[in-house]
Amino acid sequence: MAALVQGIRNSLTRNYSVFTGTFAKSAVVGVQTCNRYVKNTPQKTFIPINRNVINWRLFSHGPPLTLDLIKERVILVLKLYDKVDPEKLTLESHFINDLGLDSLDHVEVIMAMEDEFGFEIPDVDAEKLLRPADIVRYVGDRNDIYE
Repeated sequence: MAALVQGIRNSLTRNYSVFTGTFAKSAVVGVQTCNRYVKNTPQKTFIPINRNVINWRLFSHGPPLTLDLIKERVILVLKLYDKVDPEKLTLESHFINDLGLDSLDHVEVIMAMEDEFGFEIPDVDAEKLLRPADIVRYVGDRNDIYE
């Protein structure tokens, strides 16, 4: 226990530092350094475990996906892309032939879709996604959304 406390003391920064971990119930979970300028030495305050507090991680996902919502999000991402003309953009427009994008732009569009929907699109599948409608269908299939 003394080695643990000594390790915590050695790892403190000058102003404020909190060390948390999973230790025995009697372990120290937080250390606060206060600069009180008493003889120019910081005073250390040890915070004991509060057994009434339960740490929770709360995760949630967005609203349930529908094909209409996927279409709106794909079109919005493409409209915000600098090299795409919003007037020429439709669900059936081809990235290379109709919108004038090159292969590097196509890769950037696929990366933007990965960021938007939160999953990675393999390169084999990305080569086949040449229209916004293809992306909508791919995302719908990936999330088991059919209408």
